[in-house]
Amino acid sequence: MLLLSLINPEAPYHLMKTLTFDFIVVGSGLAGLLAAFHAADHGSVAIISKSELDISNSYHAQGGIAAAIGEDDNPNEHFEDTLVAGRNLCDHDAVRLLVSEGLDRVRELISQGMEFDKDPEGQLILGLEGGHLKRRILHADGDATGKMMTSFMLKKVLDRKEVTTFDYCAALKIIVENNICKGIQALQYTDGENIIFQGKSTILATGGLSRLYSRSTNPYTATGDGIALAWQAGARLADMEFIQFHPTALSLPGEDAYLISEAVRGEGAHLLDVNGTRFMPEVHPLAELAPRDVVASAIFKRMQETKSPVFLSLRHLENETLLERFHSIDAHLRSFGLNLKEDLIPIAPAAHYMVGGIRTDIWGQTNIEALFACGEVASTGVMGANRLASNSLLECLVYGKRVIEKARRLTNNSGISQPQNPVKLNADTDQEFLQIKNELAIIMSDQVGIVRNAEGMRAALTRIESIAEQYKDPGTDYNYYKIINLTDICRIITLSAIERKESRGGHVRTDFPLEIDEQLHHIIQEKGKPIQYEAVRIP
Repeated sequence: MLLLSLINPEAPYHLMKTLTFDFIVVGSGLAGLLAAFHAADHGSVAIISKSELDISNSYHAQGGIAAAIGEDDNPNEHFEDTLVAGRNLCDHDAVRLLVSEGLDRVRELISQGMEFDKDPEGQLILGLEGGHLKRRILHADGDATGKMMTSFMLKKVLDRKEVTTFDYCAALKIIVENNICKGIQALQYTDGENIIFQGKSTILATGGLSRLYSRSTNPYTATGDGIALAWQAGARLADMEFIQFHPTALSLPGEDAYLISEAVRGEGAHLLDVNGTRFMPEVHPLAELAPRDVVASAIFKRMQETKSPVFLSLRHLENETLLERFHSIDAHLRSFGLNLKEDLIPIAPAAHYMVGGIRTDIWGQTNIEALFACGEVASTGVMGANRLASNSLLECLVYGKRVIEKARRLTNNSGISQPQNPVKLNADTDQEFLQIKNELAIIMSDQVGIVRNAEGMRAALTRIESIAEQYKDPGTDYNYYKIINLTDICRIITLSAIERKESRGGHVRTDFPLEIDEQLHHIIQEKGKPIQYEAVRIP
């Protein structure tokens, strides 16, 4: 039983434990680890994670990391592929940094000892994924790239004496005074203690929010807490309507979605409907390797037409190394009696990646001084309306370092002056929280999912706001704070989706089925202000 009796709900701020660091990093995925690693060169660092340090979207990433490292490739071609996948909504300066500095960061990582897969001659094996016109995807241990890269960086970070880690510690509030971030208030799950972390700069690397949906490839921690807290603190959010659904996630009755990497299609796998018809060649010139939004929408449409799952097939492939290459996927499928090479694998799209997020500049700086964001939680402008496959780990490498290049220059940040209210764990409301979370997941999946329309989204908004009103005064109950976070995020996504009256990238509307030139802008939301538009940065 958690030691809740140790917490006095009337305790003043000065009785809460206060810890001071130069850098506070919230999140332990690849972006957070990169930020902490580079920050350790310039001062003391706290890494705060609401679960184990190795639970993150980065850790579960199968596909790989994109970099124009091949002899027949260059950053300009990677740049163009990113813009095409992003449906022209990418900020050009941010993408240029991604593809050029990304190449440097990958080479730097290799020089530090990170081992990517090589052929018998010692040359890097480069894979092909959707939206890429060149083979430029590096993998580590086949389909375990995220695990290998995250584990590699975690070991490096834990070796640094300047870094202190706090696992099972959840951020509750971003503390802002006079538009300057002073730090965060957090809750330690193990003993229920509230802790104030104060520092010169705070870096949010809390990952995505796809667990808001009923069917998701993400770990259970990906509920968008960082975005909710940033919005509540006054940070600007951008492009929240764009949720990327991964086209090929295992679809079995009563089982969680399980990602089947795009790299499988990169090696030649086909998508077949229930009649055995391969349908992607008639949809897009790149067929199964079209950008993810195209493939996911085509699968969804075919499933509606046939009232049946779609299937992934490798039966026609003669490659004898496939099972070794995709050993993790093969092992998972075998646990359900399926064989990757011989069976038709039932798949359906699942919520996978948040394309929008906390709006930052090209250094990861938000509109709040001393508050930074990097990785999936951030909207730097590189993803546009649809993330190009395997650009996410690259973004972690590039912007995980860039945030520190700016954050390390901050020297003046006085302590926290305002008292903070403690928050308590309460097992009595656990079931209530889960019921609300599940209801919101169904609402988002049914009405604000892969295909949307105004009528459904307005109905969703009405129910979301009704739940929010019921929990607007959370008192000291942590479960009620989590419900507020969920309703805030669901409302923000839905409002942005209603506002964008077109179909572009990961935002598909049946009532506005075409891209509209006049809608080529970022949709910005900031607490207490009307929705704003921001022009795409094009030279």
